[in-house]
Amino acid sequence: MEKFFLPIAIVTAALAAPPAPAADTARPNILWLIAEDFGQHLACYGTREVRSPNLDRLASEGVRYTRFFTTAPVCSTSRSAFITGMYQTSIDAHHHRSHRDDDYRLPAGVRIITDRLRDAGYFTANLKTLPEDFGFKGTGKTDWNFKVDGQPFDGDDWAELKGHQPFYAQINFQETHRAFHAPKIADPAKVEIPPYYPDHPTVREDWAQYLDAASELDRKIGLILGRLEKEGLADNTIIAFFGDNGQAHVRGKQFCYDTGLMVPLIIRWPAKANPPPDFKPGTVSDRLLLSIDLTATSLAIAGIDRPSNMQGRVFLGPKAEPPRDIVFGARDRCDETLFRLRTARDARYRYIRNFTPDRPFLLRNDYKIKQYPTWNLLKELDAQGKLTHPAQKLLVAPTMPAEELYDTVADPHETTNLATSDDPEYQAALKRLRKATEDWIADTKDCGADDDYAVDWEWAKGTPPADAPKPKGKKKRAKK
Repeated sequence: MEKFFLPIAIVTAALAAPPAPAADTARPNILWLIAEDFGQHLACYGTREVRSPNLDRLASEGVRYTRFFTTAPVCSTSRSAFITGMYQTSIDAHHHRSHRDDDYRLPAGVRIITDRLRDAGYFTANLKTLPEDFGFKGTGKTDWNFKVDGQPFDGDDWAELKGHQPFYAQINFQETHRAFHAPKIADPAKVEIPPYYPDHPTVREDWAQYLDAASELDRKIGLILGRLEKEGLADNTIIAFFGDNGQAHVRGKQFCYDTGLMVPLIIRWPAKANPPPDFKPGTVSDRLLLSIDLTATSLAIAGIDRPSNMQGRVFLGPKAEPPRDIVFGARDRCDETLFRLRTARDARYRYIRNFTPDRPFLLRNDYKIKQYPTWNLLKELDAQGKLTHPAQKLLVAPTMPAEELYDTVADPHETTNLATSDDPEYQAALKRLRKATEDWIADTKDCGADDDYAVDWEWAKGTPPADAPKPKGKKKRAKK
């Protein structure tokens, strides 16, 4: 038999070779836990009939933010914003699920957060494969209104994290997205119904199912937190739990009220990961924040300077920027429904400018007709003359007001429109936020200003011809 021998020099070098480089744990890991279509409906935010011990504990160990807003009230536009740190209206990503077929790329100088983190030595992951004993997977949702060159993430498997530190990872949870399918816990008779909904068994049952979905979300978050502890990752991993947009209910998702834009944010920064002095575990913050600020702050945590053109602001650490006085949001085409809405929110007031006031709030939308029981119920009860609250009647009115103003402190459900009030205080707030909105539109180069919002009114009436094309919100201007 023929024998082979390695030269002594090679054997000696192999025996003396250093071990594989250890994971870089000097910089903290960053983990985003993203719930879909979820408002601030946890026990720690004051909601009853929901079971959220794991997220409540996360809040007690970190900071719970009460005024955290997405820049859009629907997933693809909101996600396009917080993955880049830019308003969706500035990067031509403002129509829901647009640019899916036209190979659209981000403007020069705009990048997704994972590209920036990868350049700084972070392993990036959108986790779908989770430990088998969890019994569920991450959705892997991105849902961006643009195409990216190359792979946006380095991996998708939980097992890769421990050996690839520092890492930035996200896990997306679909529980609170329709259709709801969680075990029944909440008692429909005990849930709290907002006044803009009729107090009806259909509404109560639907709301209870949503809260049950939140309870199931919390159970899954608990498994994630437990595994971080078990694998020794918890002490060096900063966790941010938040929603991608507001609740999947009428007047929530796709609407520009707090219920469509205000979502939970809980951040836990472990003591062993050297939190900055301005991070106070166990506290509640009412600072006005946008989801794109979490993007800028996550980069700062990783030691990356905020790009000069990024519209998000750093809000924690030595590079923290001044707090915002006003946060802004926008809604444009969603599915076949064409609206253009812009909004400004300060610590007290919400202002909404409806650029398409000739259309009803419940303009035809096939998704909501199929998925939202309350959507259809409102129309049925209106036909029967059974709606009891002005805010309910406004939803089914044939047109919407051109402007809305709400005192969110005195009227947290935003049911009394103060835009037509003669009160000098309200008029001052209206003028101030109107101008702020106009300035924001101009300063951020709002792409929606050039869009064609003409709509086929047969669709609006709900009686389109069988072969009628759905409105697409096409541009008037040539695509740049």
